Amino acid sequence: MPTTPKVRLHRLFNHDKCLDVAIDHGIANEPDFLVGLEDIRGVMKSLIAAGPDAIQVNFGQADLLQQTPGPKPALVMRADVGNAYNATRHREMWAVLHNPEAPILAALQMDAAAVVVNLYQIPDEPGIFRQCIENISRLRHACDRYGMPLMIEPLVMAPAGQGAAYGSLGDVGQIVPLVRLARELGADIIKADPTDEVDEFYRVVEAARCPTLVRGGGKGELADVLVKTAALMAQGAAGMVYGRNVYQHANPSRVVRALMAIIHQGASGQQALAIYQQD
Repeated sequence: MPTTPKVRLHRLFNHDKCLDVAIDHGIANEPDFLVGLEDIRGVMKSLIAAGPDAIQVNFGQADLLQQTPGPKPALVMRADVGNAYNATRHREMWAVLHNPEAPILAALQMDAAAVVVNLYQIPDEPGIFRQCIENISRLRHACDRYGMPLMIEPLVMAPAGQGAAYGSLGDVGQIVPLVRLARELGADIIKADPTDEVDEFYRVVEAARCPTLVRGGGKGELADVLVKTAALMAQGAAGMVYGRNVYQHANPSRVVRALMAIIHQGASGQQALAIYQQD
């Protein structure tokens, strides 16, 4: 009998909540994203010890997690690669699956708990949007066949010339329809940007109708990140997917401990900061 997605979801979510630490940034081919990830083996070792619910990584680094003996976080494997995060605007935008012929094979080989794929909405770039739809369609078919949960990351990107190239937006009016589309395409999990107004994030959760994780984005001041995390959890988020807000801090293990207190114990942002500051 094929494994159902729910079996793997139980490995990813602890009492329906999840902290997924993303360190898959090397695939963006952008030097700034690698600050803090130069020693990927050391980063992985410290994160495993810190004990988040999951670690998000690409196939080429997944062995650092899965070959570690003993209990460890679940593996979330990124299934696609694109050029939407570089500092300069590209003449041609693209997003492709790692293995278009057997898109789920690598995740099965590494015993992943879920795969994640992007859904880019970039002004004046309909080609990459179509590629994302095609990627998701192929992955959904493969995920159904092998019982692999599919996490879709809908991203509303800024027009050229507005801030960092391809920076994402928190416009709830654009996020909600894109999240709804991701659900219509068969998402088991949604990974979405926070809304500009935190108290509107419940609309994203309603549109998703499945576990909704909040994407962290660039590194922020820790106290602000913790307060915002608590507020987003109060809006119905099932957890967080944080990368630079963890691995670019001086003590990632303490950040994980603080975030886990919010996500799993209902701590406030101030309480979580006090946990971070403990020796």
